[in-house]
Amino acid sequence: MTNSPLSPQTDASRPATTDGSSVGFALGRIPSGLFIVTWREGDQDRGMLASWVMQAGFEPPMLTVAVAPSRGLLAAVDSGAPFVVNVLADNQRPLLARFGKPAAPGENPFAGIALSRAGCGAPALDEAAAWLECSPVAQTSGTDDVRCDHIVVLARVTAAGAGRETPPLVHLRKNGLRY
Repeated sequence: MTNSPLSPQTDASRPATTDGSSVGFALGRIPSGLFIVTWREGDQDRGMLASWVMQAGFEPPMLTVAVAPSRGLLAAVDSGAPFVVNVLADNQRPLLARFGKPAAPGENPFAGIALSRAGCGAPALDEAAAWLECSPVAQTSGTDDVRCDHIVVLARVTAAGAGRETPPLVHLRKNGLRY
């Protein structure tokens, strides 16, 4: 018997299950990049850490970003405001703590970071591996029957810039069912 690439094979040492620990382990094996999404809110720069960003089309170039409902980016998206996806470089791991949670009042997570401005005015991190300026097109959190805990934003890439020639920061989760 030959293995067809279309017929899944089960390894007896790792049986297929649908329990939470197996699902969490399997989801955690999906590699993802790490990104700082930036936008302008009035005259203030805003940013958030994102790991669920994916290219979604060639022509026109599109991408998706999954955003927790509590994050401020959604207000910008709802108003049609553009944003920038900064692809973190492998040496930018220290930025994760700055943007992992919303900034406290009066806190400037951009302090000390070299920035440029994309055409939309949002910050582009000078040390990033690349950046993509995006215009939101649509969003969804599922259907009436199945709701997701994140909102998936579909956006058109309107401009981009290449950063330093360093590899992007990529990670795997220990458990794909939580941050």
